[in-house]
Order: sequence, then C-alpha cells, then structure tokens
Amino acid sequence: MPLEISSHVWSEIDADWLIVCVSDSSEFSGALSDLNQSTGGLLKRLFDQKDATGKLAELVPVHAPNGIKAKRLLLVGIGAVDSLDRVKFEKAAMSALRNVATKKEVSVAFALPEQLDPNLSANTAAEVIGTASRVATAGQDLLKSEATRFEFVRVHLIANPDLADAARRGEVLGEAINLTRELINLPPQHLTPESFAERAREVSAGLGLSCDVMDRDRLVVERMGSLLAVAQGSVEPPRVVVIDYKGGAAGAPTLALVGKGVTFDSGGLSIKPTDGMLTMKCDMAGAATVLGAITAIAKLKLPINVTAYMGLVENMISGSSYKLGDILKARNGVTIEVQNTDAEGRLVLADVLSYAVDRGVDRIVDLATLTGACVVALGEEVVGSMTNNQAWCDQVSTAAKQAGELMWQLPMFDLYTDLLKSDVADCRNIGGRWGGAITAGKFLEKFVSGKPWVHLDIAGPAFASSNKPHREGGATGVMLRTLVELAAGGIEAPA
Repeated sequence: MPLEISSHVWSEIDADWLIVCVSDSSEFSGALSDLNQSTGGLLKRLFDQKDATGKLAELVPVHAPNGIKAKRLLLVGIGAVDSLDRVKFEKAAMSALRNVATKKEVSVAFALPEQLDPNLSANTAAEVIGTASRVATAGQDLLKSEATRFEFVRVHLIANPDLADAARRGEVLGEAINLTRELINLPPQHLTPESFAERAREVSAGLGLSCDVMDRDRLVVERMGSLLAVAQGSVEPPRVVVIDYKGGAAGAPTLALVGKGVTFDSGGLSIKPTDGMLTMKCDMAGAATVLGAITAIAKLKLPINVTAYMGLVENMISGSSYKLGDILKARNGVTIEVQNTDAEGRLVLADVLSYAVDRGVDRIVDLATLTGACVVALGEEVVGSMTNNQAWCDQVSTAAKQAGELMWQLPMFDLYTDLLKSDVADCRNIGGRWGGAITAGKFLEKFVSGKPWVHLDIAGPAFASSNKPHREGGATGVMLRTLVELAAGGIEAPA
C-alpha cells in the first residue's frame, strides 16, 4: 500500500480519518481557516471551549463532522510552530497514526501543516509521516491470537506532490524499522542464530544482495575463537552473516556496519537474575538494526559501498559453557581472560570487527545492546557513542541529529584501558565496576586495527519497557535512521 500524495482541498478528501495538525495558537489561516468554515466553525468552538489546546501530541477526535467528506476528524497538537522540530513533529504524527491504527480496513488522510518552522522542512515532515504510516501499524503482538494493530488500506498525504520522494523515503525507513522491530520482538525459540541467518539470506535475495552465512566450521577456519567460546554452551549453532551492498564505484570507500546478535542471553555461568533475563531476546538488537539498515540503503539505491556484519550466538548454560578463568584467543591473536561470562557481546564483536577489518573497510560503526552501565549513565532514551576518531564520530553525531535520534559521546581516555589489564592474558573482558560502558568500548577498540570506528551502545533505547501514545513497547529500531542518514551523506577514505 504505497502512500498517495496530492494537494487536494482538505474537506474534499474521502477517508475514514482526516488528520489535521493544529498549533497552540487559536488563530486559523489558509487551509485551516477553510476547514473551520467548512465544518461550521468547529475548530474555533473546540478551542474556545478548551476542548482543544494544540499542545504537543494532544489528540482530539471528532466523529461524523459536518461539512467534510471524511467520516472522522482527528486534530493533533503540534505545540508552538516556532519551536517545532523533527522530534516533536514525529511524536505528534506517531501519536495520531497509532491512535487510528487499532481497527481493520482504515483509510487515512494526513494534512501536512502549511506553516513549518525552519527547524522542520516540508521534506522532513513528509518523510516523518511516511515512516509513521508504517511503524504505527506494527506492534509487538506477533504471536497473539488477535492482532491489535493493522495496516492502513490507504494513506493519503495532503501536501505538494513535489514531496512524494521524501514521503517514499519515509516509507522505506518505516519498513526497515519494522523488520528490525519484528526480529527483536520475536521470542528466542523462534529467533535463533540459524533462523536469523536464514531470514537475512531471504531478505538479501529479495534485494539482489550477496549474502554469506558462515557456519561453525567456517568460523573455526576463520579463527573466531572468542565468538565460538560464547556459543559453545548452547545447542543452537552460531552464525556470522555478511551482506554486501555495492552502490558506490568500484574501489570507493566501504562502510562497515557491525551488529551484536546474541539471540538470547542467559548470562552464561555468570547467570542473570530472572528480572534481568526477561528482555534478553532483545540482545540481538544491534544485528537486527544492521540488517534493517542495509535493506533501506539498498531500496533507496544510495551511492555508497556498505557491508553489514552480524555475529549471531546464544549465550546459554550447559556442561560445555565457557568458564570464568578461561583464556580465549580472538581472531587477531589477542588473548582474553574471561572474568564474567555475561560480558559476552564484546567477545562476539571482537572477532566480527577483526574479520571486517581483514576483509577491507574504511569506516566502521558497530551497534550493540552492550552494557547496563550505559543505561545507568544515560538513561533509557539516549544512545552512548565511543570512538577512536573524533572526525568520524562527529559525522555520525550529525547524522543522528538529522535523523532526530538522541546520542551522547562518552570519553575514551587511555586510563580506561588500564582497567582491562590481566596478569594471565593480553586483557580481560571486563574492567570492573566503574566506567563499565567505556571499558567495554576500550575493549572493542583493540579489534579495529586503528580504522576510524564508532561504537554505539544502544542498550537503553533499543527496547522500550511500556507503551506510550507515540511509541509501542518492545523493540524500537533506534539508530536505523541514523545509519541510513550516515550512508546517504557518504564517506571518504581515511587520510
């Protein structure tokens, strides 16, 4: 169901819902004034009676309004126009579309505001609506007997037809976010390393992308001893998936997107308590985000070379589990003393990062639900970033800002490396209680061979604990838009 776009008169659009944005000003002009007149002064009465205020994400439904073809009218507040930005508009659009996506066979017309602040271009607003029209219709009810959210039968964006490309880009992003969310929301008995890899193969084939799936025997040949150690306690065999997208010229710089894919994390012998294990189906969010991002990059035909790497394992307990005190040898020869089997994601990423470097890459971004310490530091809404190259991190930060996603850089002082010293190996896999998110980043830095690299710890925002009007609980697809924005901006080979 592609989104339709035209500049029809609002009152003439035939739909189940007409969604109209209103600011916190009670003054109506242009199409809003016309709509107010068509409905016999309805908008003015609602504001005069304080039934509508226009505050951000406020929803005021009107059933069977007079004077318009739409069966229902939904006013959604956007707050003050002079401070409206992408983040605020997305909250309003998502709230509105989620509100009307709870019934089957619904058609929607969404009127793009005529007046936008310079912080929110019409192209960006159209993209936001395109994304929201997809994301709002998908929930975490994948295995419920009865669905609670439904795709729209039609979405009509009332706006200048010149914005069609932006709206379509938004739809592509929404579809990719939903792929990511679906994978994360699937329970662990349905999503194993093997089934994840098969899904990646299917998605790649549909887009004409090459997809290499490495099984345990290949991983042994590739000397991925660190990753294999994490996997050895599970009956589910590990996989590493590599997908190439060649949108740039031959020999042009390559961007590597690397994702942690622990499809379930019990903590291993350093077992998690029940409360800490309940959401551990989401510990593969980094890999799911990487897969979603490369599908969007391919659909948008971005002129860049990108390779997605996904390290897929289960971290379980058995007689063959790796143990505290074990010394692992990673692909690049670094030996690692295991002091906590619940610090497993970095052990998976170590080998995958090293493989990406050896295969040839110019810039790297890795994503992982890596540490609870990052959630303690930044909360559940903000991604932590770490880097060995400030200029590259600045580019990623700019992409995040343009995509409307929250990211904060953490320091990478050399003193944090000292916390990883081991008496019996080249390093240990944890740095102790303090600075846990950063010492995890310093550990990963040992496996990128000096290539410009940014590590994104998405442990907080990747999985929402509850529903909100503008957001479904469960998987969020955080940072997917940032990765696509980064790829759209292009990269240069390191000097």
